[in-house]
Amino acid sequence: MRIFFTGGSGKAGHHVAPFLASQGHHVTNADLTALRHADVTDLRVDLTDAGQVYSAMAGTPSGADLDGPARSTGTASAYDAVVHYAAIPSEFIAPDATTFATNTTAHYNVLEAATRLGIRKVVFASSETTYGICFAQGERKPLYVPVDEEHPVVPEDSYAMSKVAGEVVSRSFQARSGADVYGLRINNVIEPHEYAEKFPAFLADPSLRRRNVFAYIDTRDLGQMTLRALETDGLGFQVFNVANADMSVAATTQEVIERFYSGVEVRREMGRDETFYSIDKARELLGYAPQHSWRDVLADPRAGA
Repeated sequence: MRIFFTGGSGKAGHHVAPFLASQGHHVTNADLTALRHADVTDLRVDLTDAGQVYSAMAGTPSGADLDGPARSTGTASAYDAVVHYAAIPSEFIAPDATTFATNTTAHYNVLEAATRLGIRKVVFASSETTYGICFAQGERKPLYVPVDEEHPVVPEDSYAMSKVAGEVVSRSFQARSGADVYGLRINNVIEPHEYAEKFPAFLADPSLRRRNVFAYIDTRDLGQMTLRALETDGLGFQVFNVANADMSVAATTQEVIERFYSGVEVRREMGRDETFYSIDKARELLGYAPQHSWRDVLADPRAGA
């Protein structure tokens, strides 16, 4: 595929965009900051400018395409798919109004350009924060566990509000166009080097992971999930939780329930170390099969218990 990838220079994107290129796809990174990866084409685009987005998506992907047949003005995009990762990626980076306005405007521009240009596959980054737990004032517990895609999304913060708005925009453009538009509710993104840096503290004190529903997503498995979404057709509009199969803490499932989720409905039997951020839907519909774990790097302090 020729993939128009927004935000390929960000924390998640700078892993996922090269991974897609390594799988044989032609990836253009539409970002304000260049990735400078040998296998990815950089294109400077301000996604809050609708004209820039449309022109970038309608244009010739790279110099290599100059040797191919010319496309007539007004024809469909040269891209086969869009992966939209770009955003102000969290609270506390910009003023709240700026975060909401930037993320929602960019999302609208990308979806409008993609669908008007006839692109039939859009995969976009939503967030775990949509469930309203991560950036809630005080402690907010889920209504039930494991948290699946049917759980209500009623956040209080501007970042998560922008992600919920992006899902609504995406559903509307999918209804208009009939394209496949899949949203990935991505959990806390962890790069491989961060296991040694961050996880010893998480293993010692599980409460540090309460706001992330004790879950995480390895960038390598996020790459796999994005690829599976690109390769799976015919699902219309869908949202998927994205996490690794285990928790980011050494406490067992039952210990987490007793300490943090007393009184919260447990909807089904769960494994000893199973994530509370359900990935059942991604497994069933996309064939997602996470391969990585902090346990590959660090010794479980409770091994054998």
